[in-house]
Parts: sequence; C-alpha cells; structure tokens
Amino acid sequence: MTGRNIKTGSFKKGEDAVSPVIGVILMVAITVILAAVIGAFVFGMGGSVSKTYTVGVTASQTGANTVDLTFQGGPDADVVNYINVSIRGQDFRCSSAGNATATTTDTAYPTLGEIDLNALPVGTTVTLSDATYITAQRDHLIATATFVDGSQQVVLDTYV
Repeated sequence: MTGRNIKTGSFKKGEDAVSPVIGVILMVAITVILAAVIGAFVFGMGGSVSKTYTVGVTASQTGANTVDLTFQGGPDADVVNYINVSIRGQDFRCSSAGNATATTTDTAYPTLGEIDLNALPVGTTVTLSDATYITAQRDHLIATATFVDGSQQVVLDTYV
C-alpha cells in the first residue's frame, strides 16, 4: 500500500441497504401506472372527449311577438351546418338568406327548428315570429348548433 490506511471489517453483518427497497417500490409504482394507462385505452376512456366549438349567436326581442336572432360567426363558423332554435319549447325553421322570417306554421318542417347556415352568412339576422310562443314577457330561447361532424352544442341559452 502506498501510505493509505484501509480499515477492514468496519461493516456489520446483516445490515441491508435501502436501495433494494426503493427499487421494489418504484417497480410496483411503474407497473400500476402502466396498467392504468393500458386499461384506459382498452376500455375507451380516452376517446369520448368531443371538441368544443366557438360560435356566436345573439337574440333580442324586437316586438311583442318577434325575436331577432343574429349569427355572429366565430372561429368555427365555417363548420356549422344549421342552428335549431327553440322558444318556450316551440321549434322554428328558416332556410333563406337575408332578413328571413321563420314561423311555426312552416308546413314543410313543422317540428324542426333549423336555421340553415349554408344560406346565411355571418351577420345575418333571422326574425322569428309567432303570436302563441313568443310573448312580450321573458321567453326562454335555446339555440343549438349542429356541426359538419354531426355533433351538437348549445350556442345560446337566454331569455328574451
């Protein structure tokens, strides 16, 4: 030896190191995490999230029996197929451009409340009129957009 004094026998017999215990704990944790991730994919928990679209629609009461609904557009305006409008449970439909009038007496679509946005550009105002379902009081209006992928989303829920 070159000037170094090495002590031998300074370790006690039966003394275990901590690293094997930590190694086992880490291996069990990794196994549990992997099982959870694989289980999520197998049971389809990760695939049920749908996209949220951003579209603007406003409504204002313009008369005792009329409501103006304006399509304001937004980042996802180009993927909107149509908008269903319901006032006090009654559905309205309109499919013409410009300042169109939608009434509940539409015989071609008596139960649908669709505003067809293929013909309605951003900024178009549609006037909804009905003496039975639109009153001078606060009426509950719900507008639901249907998008090109078939999904639906409420874009306006208000009182007019």
